[in-house]
Amino acid sequence: MPYSAQASERPPVSGGAARYAELFEWSLTDPQAFWAEAARDVSWIREPRTVLDDSNPPYYRWFPDAQLNTCVNALDRHVAAGRADQPALIYDSPVTGSQRTYTYAELLDETARFAGVLRRLGVAKGDRVVVYMPMIPEAVIAMLACARIGAVHSVVFGGFAPHELASRIDDATPVVVVSASCGIESSRTVEYKPMLDAALDAAEHRVGACVIVARDQLRCSMIENRDHDWHELMATAEPAEPVAVAATDPLYVLYTSGTTGAPKGVVRDNGGHAVALMWSMRHVYDVRPGEVFWAASDVGWVVGHSYIVYGPLLLGATTVLYEGKPVGTPDPGAFWRVAAEHRVKVLFTAPTAIRAIRKEDPDGTHIRRHDLSALKYLFLAGERLDPDTYHWASHQLGVPVVDHWWQTETGWPIAANPMGVEALPFKAGSPTVPMPGYDVRILHPDGDRCEPGEEGVVCLKLPLPPGTLPTLWNDDARYQASYLCEHPGYYLTGDGGYLDDEGYLFVMGRVDDVINVAGHRLSTGAIESVIAAHPAVAECAVIGVADEIKGQVPRGFVVLKAGASPEGLADALIKSVRDEIGAVACFKLVDVVAALPKTRSGKILRKTMRGIAHGKDEPMPSTIEDPGVLHALRPILRPD
Repeated sequence: MPYSAQASERPPVSGGAARYAELFEWSLTDPQAFWAEAARDVSWIREPRTVLDDSNPPYYRWFPDAQLNTCVNALDRHVAAGRADQPALIYDSPVTGSQRTYTYAELLDETARFAGVLRRLGVAKGDRVVVYMPMIPEAVIAMLACARIGAVHSVVFGGFAPHELASRIDDATPVVVVSASCGIESSRTVEYKPMLDAALDAAEHRVGACVIVARDQLRCSMIENRDHDWHELMATAEPAEPVAVAATDPLYVLYTSGTTGAPKGVVRDNGGHAVALMWSMRHVYDVRPGEVFWAASDVGWVVGHSYIVYGPLLLGATTVLYEGKPVGTPDPGAFWRVAAEHRVKVLFTAPTAIRAIRKEDPDGTHIRRHDLSALKYLFLAGERLDPDTYHWASHQLGVPVVDHWWQTETGWPIAANPMGVEALPFKAGSPTVPMPGYDVRILHPDGDRCEPGEEGVVCLKLPLPPGTLPTLWNDDARYQASYLCEHPGYYLTGDGGYLDDEGYLFVMGRVDDVINVAGHRLSTGAIESVIAAHPAVAECAVIGVADEIKGQVPRGFVVLKAGASPEGLADALIKSVRDEIGAVACFKLVDVVAALPKTRSGKILRKTMRGIAHGKDEPMPSTIEDPGVLHALRPILRPD
C-alpha cells in the first residue's frame, strides 16, 4: 500500500505565518485550491484529482475520486516515519487506579490483530460494527480496527438504556457488537452486559456476534455461540492488512444525543474527515507531532471521535484517554494532575467541567498544587462559555482560554481562535471567528441577512467544508428536512446568534431558547451570562415559562459555589438582570437548586426542564448523567 512516510512531518499548509484573514478569504474564494493544499498532509492510496464534486447539490462530495485508509494515516505511516516508540495513547483511569501507555507500534499491533478478529467474525468492507464501551483502550482499538478493514463503526455511549441501544442497532444493522462487562464510575460499577442483552432481545435486527471485554472489576455471563471474550480472540488473532476505501465511503455513523423517535445518524466520510482534522489540529489547536493533546470527553461523543481518537493520531501526536470525572476522582484537582503528569500541551473539555471544578475549588488551590508549565491552551466547547467562567479559568491558569463552537454534524470547529495561525484578540462570550471553509451567515426568518449586532439564526452557506456530514445514515430526505429546507442553499445550525462589526461570532444558544416576553425576543443565554457573573453562582440555567399576561417570562435556576450563601441572592440576581438587560426581561423567578440535570457530555437539559415546567409528560432522557437530579427538580419545575 503506497503512502508517504514523511507526510506528517511537513510544516502546516499555510506555512504557519499566513494571517487568519488571508486563509479565510482564500478558503471562500477558491475552496478547491485551499483544500487541495490541505489534502497534501494526508497519505493517499490514490490522490484526488477532483477536490469537490458539486454536480448534485445539496449532496456535495469532497475528493470523490481519491482512495485512502484512515487507520494507515493514524498509525502505519507514523511507525514507518520513525515514531514507533513514541507514545500514541496514554490511558489514565483514576476510577481503577491504573495507567497504561501504548506506543505507536503497540497500538498498531493491537489494532491490526483486532481487525483480524473482526474479519474472522465475518465483518467485511462496508459492514457496520456497534461499539458500546466505557473509556478503555479497547474502545479506541475497536474504532481504528474498523477503519483498517473499511467497516463502519457506530459508537454508542456506554451505559445507554437498552431501548436506545436497540434503536441504534436496528438503524445501523451491525454484523458485530463490541462491548465490555461494565463501566466504572467514582461511586458505582455499571453493568453493561445485561443492558446489551436486553437491547439485543428488543432489537428487530439480529446481530451475529458480540465481543466482550471482561473487566477485572466485574465479570459477566456469556451466551454460547454469540458472545466471545476479547482476550481469548486476541490471543490467536492474525493481523489484518488495511484495505483501500473511497474518500467518500463512510468511516462512521454517530447518532446525535437526545434524539426522539427514529435515531438520526450523522455520517462521516473518510477523506474529508482526515483532511479537516489534520488541518484543525495544526491550525486551530496549534499541535505538532509528538506533542500531548488531551480531549477530556468520551469516545461516545463527537469530541471523542474527532479529538481523542482520530485528530491527534492522524497528526502523529500523543492522545490521552481519561476514565474519570473532573471532580470526585478523587478531588477537583483531577484534571490538573493528569495535565501535569503527562505534560499535556492542550486540554480540551466542556465549560461544564470547569464550572464543576470551580464550584468545588473557587480559589484554584488545587491548580497551584501541580506543575502545569507544559500546558499552553485550554479549549472549551459543548456548552456556551459564560464570560465569568472564561475569566476565572484565564486568571487561574494563566494560559489562553479558547472558546470554540461546533456540532456533532460538523465534526470540527465552525468558529474558534486559530492559535496555530495567529492569536486574535479574545472577546468574552464569543468563540471568536469562523474557521476557513465555513461561510457563516446570520439570517432573519425570511432569509434576509442580519446586520452586524443583530440577532438571527446562525446558518452556513453551502457547500460545507470537508469533514462535515454529507448526509444522514440511510435518510437523505431527513437530512434535507432537518438542516437544509428552511433556508435553501444554507445549512441550519439551530443556534441563534450574531456577528459583530469585526466579524466575531456570538452564539446565544439554541433557537428554542429564545423567549418572547410581551413581544420582545430575549435570549436566555444573555440572561444566564448576567446570572453567572455573580460571585456566589457556580452555574445556572434560564428557561422560558408561560405567563398569562406576557406570554413568556424567564425563570432562573442556580447552583451555588461551595460555601456560598443563598441569602439575598435572588434579589441581587433580579437587580443585575434588570440593570444589564432591562426591565423588559421581566426576570423575577429564581430558584437555588442542588444541581442541574445534564447529559453525559455536560449539556444542561433545558428543553426537558422547559417541557416539565409546561406540564408535559417529559420522559427521562437517555443521555442524562444522573436521573436523580431531574427527579429532585420536577416538583420545583411543576409544583402542582
